[in-house]
Amino acid sequence: MRGILSAAAYLPYHRLDRAEIAATFGKGGGRGQRTVASYDEDATTLAVEAGRLALRRGPAGVEPAALWFATTAPPYLDKTNATAVHAALRLDRSVPAFDAAGSVRSAVGALRAALAGGATTLVAAGDLRSGAPTSPDEAAGGDAGAAVLAGDADDGQVLAELIGAASLTEEFLDRWRAPGDTHAKVWEERFGESVYVPLGRDAWELALKDAGVGADEVGRVAVVGTHARSVKALGRKLGIGDGVLADDRSATVGNAGAAAPGLALTTLLEQATPGQVLALVTLADGADVLVLRATDAVAAWSPDRTVDEQVAAGGPVPYGTFLSWRGEVTVQPPNRPEPQRAAAPPSARRAEWKFGFVGSRDPSGALSLPPARISYADGSIDQGTPAPMADVPATVVTFTVDRLAYSPSPPIVFAVVDFDGGGRFPVELTDVDPDALAIGDRVEMTFRRLTTADGVHNYFWKARPVGGTNGETTS
Repeated sequence: MRGILSAAAYLPYHRLDRAEIAATFGKGGGRGQRTVASYDEDATTLAVEAGRLALRRGPAGVEPAALWFATTAPPYLDKTNATAVHAALRLDRSVPAFDAAGSVRSAVGALRAALAGGATTLVAAGDLRSGAPTSPDEAAGGDAGAAVLAGDADDGQVLAELIGAASLTEEFLDRWRAPGDTHAKVWEERFGESVYVPLGRDAWELALKDAGVGADEVGRVAVVGTHARSVKALGRKLGIGDGVLADDRSATVGNAGAAAPGLALTTLLEQATPGQVLALVTLADGADVLVLRATDAVAAWSPDRTVDEQVAAGGPVPYGTFLSWRGEVTVQPPNRPEPQRAAAPPSARRAEWKFGFVGSRDPSGALSLPPARISYADGSIDQGTPAPMADVPATVVTFTVDRLAYSPSPPIVFAVVDFDGGGRFPVELTDVDPDALAIGDRVEMTFRRLTTADGVHNYFWKARPVGGTNGETTS
């Protein structure tokens, strides 16, 4: 049996109220809200956070034998972005990591290839969606990460078995963005609808035939794609019953681009019942349909941080801050020098620490962060063992708010935290309201982008409030 062993989505904490767009410019916007990645998040960090959740939710001891990373907003070109995801997830060096970047369809393509057979594969996606101020893309987009672990029953309990699939491809001009452009261009939407809807219906019928089920046997369907008009029109033409079509999250998350298929699939699995037939339809440069049947394992699957829980945990971000984070407006920078770029040699030498947040523990049990050859506790030399700390929660012991240090979104909040089980570490906090922070608050580690200088992204770990209980209110 081949199918899905685990799946997870990651939604950034921040939410933009679309009404603020029209209140600022007199046009654009709309109803509802969209997710917004913080200034220290990008497609790579979003994929890492989703991947961490997916592996945590998966069968114990099962690790992927391959990694694919999909995005339309790669932080690097030429350089493989998936290697940073690989390092942050602490995958073995024998696990290959590849990018499937540039288009929304790359994500569902990687997912279908993973489900078709072969090794246990983690398909991770992360996307930042934006557009020109007041544009439909700006309002309708949403930032998110998603990850799906595909494998066989030999790897562990399969949550949903792939029972059918279909893909149809046609070349037509719907959405495009030339290399170097920051915003996409879109053809007149009635044209896109005239192509997508018939294509989607044909793929739907082929997938159902391949699965050996009728439309009336499908329990839940999710339709995603960047052409909102086609997504809604196709949903009405699938021949399914009332209540079968899943919420497209357009009012609470927005369209998450390459992360949208994984986000929708995660929601289907989190709400599935044993034996239920699930379908994912993706409209992007063609039509792709995956049909799965939930197994008995979903009844015992109790994932933490469901999509619904993350939607409810968000907090507001001002529209001006959003524009600044996206580079649409330039604000007065801090009166401090910008940081220098991260150097390649020390980053490579300390990859386990820098990307995996792995310290060392000496024979007496004392923890060193960063790892140390000589123990501060017992003086032993080269006797320490690796101590992965990325998933260990901590408590704020003390903190300070620095309004002078360089940051794209001041102020910076630094804290000293004590990890559960021992270990103290000074760390920068993120997604936090300085006025609401208190000693004793609980925090968890999160993979972020500290700085970007000379085109080099300096990734490391920060801490954030557990469960989104303390949100940033940057103005």
